Amino acid sequence: MRFDLLTIFPAFFDSPFEYGVVARARRQGLIEIETHDLREFAFDRHRSVDDRPFGGDEGMVLMVEPLCLALEQLRSRRPEAKRRTVLLSAQGRLFDQTVARRLTEFEEVTLICGRYEGVDERVAEKLIDEEISIGDFVLSGGEWAAGILVDCVARLLPGVLGNEASSRRESFAPDDAGGVGVLDCPHYTRPAEFRGWAVPEELLSGDHEKIRRWRRREALRKTKKNRPDLLVRALLSSEDRELLREIEGAGDL
Repeated sequence: MRFDLLTIFPAFFDSPFEYGVVARARRQGLIEIETHDLREFAFDRHRSVDDRPFGGDEGMVLMVEPLCLALEQLRSRRPEAKRRTVLLSAQGRLFDQTVARRLTEFEEVTLICGRYEGVDERVAEKLIDEEISIGDFVLSGGEWAAGILVDCVARLLPGVLGNEASSRRESFAPDDAGGVGVLDCPHYTRPAEFRGWAVPEELLSGDHEKIRRWRRREALRKTKKNRPDLLVRALLSSEDRELLREIEGAGDL
């Protein structure tokens, strides 16, 4: 899979993709990441990519022409590729694990990193496939959002994680019926006790069924406490409902 990042600060990405899972996936040839300096597509001697908004509002706006030229060049390289072009902005659809999984279906994903007051609306109307936001807050630019999206999508690709089962047990992983997932359960490692803080005895019991049930119960408990909205959309089993009744009855939140 290939990621193309359009930005006015290409050096921003020199470090984030040199570590961890994404770096290993690049070395193994599982993903490609290329940054493109939007100023290379400017059409004046000042390499301008932004201008004042019509109507006299505050701030500067990224211009449509450099972005259009950049996207046309990218598309001309492999016109037959299954591609998705995304504008990262606070006005977009909220990014989540479901969106990340959907993006893995494409061969190439182009990410436009917004800046300043925003991007000329003609970009959103005519040049992209979708607009994505990573949350209900505002950043100084789309570069942070692009890094998050690349990491999230890349780790879902076959072979990127050392253990494929890991992504199926994480927070937000879909259930067997394809429903919305709940949060992950708590995890512990050695020592079994530290300053009087003991690991739950179920995890030390060696009883696989007891461990499985404990993990599911704790995943549901954490979800009910921190993200109750997920439970409304999740496809809960009869066991899940029983465990939730236990949690509520014990006041264990």
